[in-house]
Amino acid sequence: MLNFLKYVLATIVGLLVFAFISMLILIGIVASAASKDEVEIKEGSVLELKLDKKILERDPKSPFAELGFSFGSFSSSDGLDQIKAAIRRAKTDDNIEGIFLNMTFVDAGMGKLEEIRNELIDFKKSGKFVVSYSDLSLEKAYYVSSVADRIYLNPMGTIEFNGMSSEMFFFKRMLDKLNIEAQIFKVGTYKSAVEPFFLEKASDANREQLNSFLNSINNYQLQNIAKARNTDVAELKNVQDNLLVRDPEDAKRYKLITHIGYYDEAISFMKEKARKEEKDKLELVSLSKYKKVKDKDVSTSKNRIAVIYAEGDIVDGDGDEDNIGGRKYADALRDARMDDNVKAVVLRISSPGGSALASDIMWREIQLTKKVKPVIASMSDVAASGGYYMAMGCDTIVAHPNTITGSIGVFGVIPNIQGFLNEKLGITVDHVSTGKFSEAPTITRPMTAQEKEIVQNQIDQIYETFTSKAAQGRGMTQDKLKEYASGRVWSGTEAKQRNLVDMHGGLETAIAIAAKKAGVADDYRIKELPARKSFFSELLGDMGAQAKEQSIKAEMGELYPYYKLYKKVENMKGAQALMPYELNIQ
Repeated sequence: MLNFLKYVLATIVGLLVFAFISMLILIGIVASAASKDEVEIKEGSVLELKLDKKILERDPKSPFAELGFSFGSFSSSDGLDQIKAAIRRAKTDDNIEGIFLNMTFVDAGMGKLEEIRNELIDFKKSGKFVVSYSDLSLEKAYYVSSVADRIYLNPMGTIEFNGMSSEMFFFKRMLDKLNIEAQIFKVGTYKSAVEPFFLEKASDANREQLNSFLNSINNYQLQNIAKARNTDVAELKNVQDNLLVRDPEDAKRYKLITHIGYYDEAISFMKEKARKEEKDKLELVSLSKYKKVKDKDVSTSKNRIAVIYAEGDIVDGDGDEDNIGGRKYADALRDARMDDNVKAVVLRISSPGGSALASDIMWREIQLTKKVKPVIASMSDVAASGGYYMAMGCDTIVAHPNTITGSIGVFGVIPNIQGFLNEKLGITVDHVSTGKFSEAPTITRPMTAQEKEIVQNQIDQIYETFTSKAAQGRGMTQDKLKEYASGRVWSGTEAKQRNLVDMHGGLETAIAIAAKKAGVADDYRIKELPARKSFFSELLGDMGAQAKEQSIKAEMGELYPYYKLYKKVENMKGAQALMPYELNIQ
C-alpha cells in the first residue's frame, strides 16, 4: 500500500512538472509569434481613446498583455508614456484620420491629464479632427474632452461641472470608542496628516491650504476650458458655482458641448470626415492595438537621457511595483551616474511622499549624480513632502500649474493600545527590560514624558534637515524657505510664485532641458529606469501577485479599499515626510 501511494504521488508530481514545462513552452511559442505579428492599420482609421483604465506614469508591460491576453485586472492599467506616444504617432500616421475620445470616467491625476490634453492640442495642428462623445461626462474626463472639435453628449446624458472638492475622513471618535490613543509628533502648522487621529474636522490651517490650492487648480483649468471653448472664465465660474448645467441643453447653451447626439451620430460624422460611405464600417483602433505599432524613426544615438520613473509612496528597502523603494531608486540613480552613455537624468516624480529615511537616501544619490551630469525633476500629479524631498536637490524643477507639491514637513504617530487591550479584550501586558528605554517604542502602554520628548526632538531634527537641504537646493535662506514650509501644500502655480519650482511644463519639457544642459539637444535617446524584469520573471511575478490580489479582493469585498489603506500604513515605519491626506479631488 505504501509503495502504491509513492507511485501515485510520483505520478502526480510528474504530471504537474510536465504541465508547468508545457505551459512555459506554449507561452514561449505564443510570445515568439506575437513578437513577429505586424499590426496593420487600415486607411481611414480613427484612434479611439477610452482612458477607462488606471493611468500610470509608465506602461505596466504586463506579460499577459504582451501575449495578447486579457484576464481582468491583468490589464487594468495603461501607461501615460504609451498614451502620449500613440497620440504623437497618430499625428503623422497617414492611415489615421483623427482621434475619438469615448470617455466617461478617467482614473488619473491632474498632471497626467494635463499632458494628455496638451498632446491632443498638438495633434490638432496636423489638421486632423478630435471628436468626443459621452453618455455621462465626469469633470476630469470633460477637462480632456474640452479640446475636441466636436463634443457630443447623449440626449439623456449630463456633464458634471460643479467645481472641485476634497473629502476627508476623521477617526477620533472611532479611536475613542476603541480606547486607542494616537500619540502625535509633528512639525508644521499645516502638516495635517495626523489630524484625523485627534480632531473631528479639519483645522483652520488645513482648511486654508485646501481652499487655496483647490481654487488655484480650478481657476487654471477654467482658463484652459474657456480658451478651448471660446467662452469667458467668469461665465464658466458662474456656471460651476450655481450648477447651471443640469441637462444637455444647458451644456450646449453654455458652450461646454457642440452637439446633443447619440453615439451613432458621432460615428456618422467621423465617417464623413474619413471619406467613407454611411454603410461602411468605421475602423476604430484601440489604444491597446495602436501602441503595438512600431515607431519608424528610432534614434540610434549612443547618448542617453535617463528617465527614472518614481511613482507611489516612498518606502524603505526595495519596495515593489506600486511604490518607490529608497534602496532600489538609489541604485537606479547610481546606475545612471556610472553609465558614461547617460548624459543627463530626468527624475519623473508622482509621489505624496513617505519614509523620511528613504527620501534622504535618494536625495544623497541625486547630489552625487548632479556633480557629474544634469539632473532635472519633472513633477506629475503630485510631488509633495518626500516627493518634494526628491526634487529639491535637482538642477531644475519642472511642474504643471495643477501639480500638487510642497508639504515640507514631518510627522510620526505611535498608537497606545493599552486601553483597548485591557478594557475591550481583557488582555494585560507586563514588561521586563534591561534598561530604561529597552522596550521603547512600544504600543502596549502610554509613552513617558521623556520618551515623547526624545521622539519629538527626532522629528524636529528631521524637519531642520529637510528645510535646510530644501533651502540649499532652491537658493534661499532657511528662514525664507520655512515661510513656505510648515507642511503646507501648494499648487504648481503657487509653488512657482514662491520659487519652490522653476518652470511649468511636462516630461518632454524636462527632457529637453536635460538634453540642452548636457549638450546633446539633437542627439540622444531615452533610457528608462529602473530596469524592467525579464519576461518570465514578470510573467511568474504577475501570476502570483495577481492571483493573491484577486483572492484577497474576493474575500474582503467592500472592505478591500480599507485593506489597501492598512497595507499602506503598514509600510509607514519611522518618521514620515508624507502629504497631509490621501488626496482625491472630485
